Amino acid sequence: MRFALLGDHPDGVDMACALAASGRHCLVVYTAPLSTEVLQHLGGAVRRVSDVEEVLADPAVEAVIVAGPASVRPAQLRRALQSERHVLCVHPPDQTPEIAYEAAMIRDDTGCVLLPLLPEATHPAFGRLAEFVRRKDRNGSPIGAFRLLVLERSVEGELLDGIWIAGHKPSFPGWDILRTIGGEIQEVSAFAEAEELRAGEPVLIAGRFEQGGLFHVQLLPHERRPSWRLTAIGSGGRAELLLPLGWNGPAILDWRDANGESHEEYWPHWDPWPALVAAFEQALLRSPQAQPCPNWQDALRALELDAAARRSVEKRRASVLEYQEATEEVGFKSTMTLVGCSLLWSVLLLLILSVWWPKLGFLIVPLIVVFLGSQLLRYLVPKQRAK
Repeated sequence: MRFALLGDHPDGVDMACALAASGRHCLVVYTAPLSTEVLQHLGGAVRRVSDVEEVLADPAVEAVIVAGPASVRPAQLRRALQSERHVLCVHPPDQTPEIAYEAAMIRDDTGCVLLPLLPEATHPAFGRLAEFVRRKDRNGSPIGAFRLLVLERSVEGELLDGIWIAGHKPSFPGWDILRTIGGEIQEVSAFAEAEELRAGEPVLIAGRFEQGGLFHVQLLPHERRPSWRLTAIGSGGRAELLLPLGWNGPAILDWRDANGESHEEYWPHWDPWPALVAAFEQALLRSPQAQPCPNWQDALRALELDAAARRSVEKRRASVLEYQEATEEVGFKSTMTLVGCSLLWSVLLLLILSVWWPKLGFLIVPLIVVFLGSQLLRYLVPKQRAK
């Protein structure tokens, strides 16, 4: 498949190199300057075009990697989807979930593949730890019934994406990993030193999984070296996953069985990009069983959790998550809620003004009739296309 690269975000560039290295896909056009080494990896007859619209007008382009700066990424994502091409998008697509909802609905209308580039959760060690936490038979788990997941994460630079951009709403890393291990998150609370997120300062996150159990996350920026430590604690013991060189380095899982015997599992350095190429190709199959991991639902949930965590920091309180699917019905209900509130204020204003100008009172009944008639639009809005 021939694809285009919009921007030069490192995740987008790495994904482009992995697609080209597979031998089944080739890059035909890119928009931002790339190093000589990267261009050698991409190979082939690659040309540079700075105009995004010209790239999307090229009939040879079958898929698009959206990897532009945070300021233009939402617009790039929208245009790439509207051009009816398969899209791979760097995470986060935007500061808030709205563009992700819109992208999901455009994806459903066009039938194209929409895949977020979330490389961390592809590490097999996280899936292995999830087996201890999410077993249907909790009595069969070496740690017993799951109670708490603790994640300690440190990096040499900044941890919150976009924290260095003035006026930008930063995003939190690792939601996809928490959901991979513990399932959907029902409640989240975040705490920082001030009532706002600042560069270079640690952040604490705590919450509750929908299927039971709590989690606690420590995010430590500007440490001497990157490291991860995940501990799953249950009623009968604990399992500890250590990644001393970061999420894609070697991983060691240590746990004890019911007899008290110690076990250790080891994974070497992990390259996530071939796994994401496989996920993309699986999504292209369009079979009912082709549910790639990660998928766009993971990006949606991450943005919703970002918003909830930021509210928690600002207001010093926990946020309960109520998930809604991005469908025409949900959009219609939201619009009618806004229209209903506007109508109520209009009626009150007309009622007050009718004291001085009685004729304005005759407008109240037609307004209510128009609003009630608009409720019939729900039967005219097409239902979401079956997947």
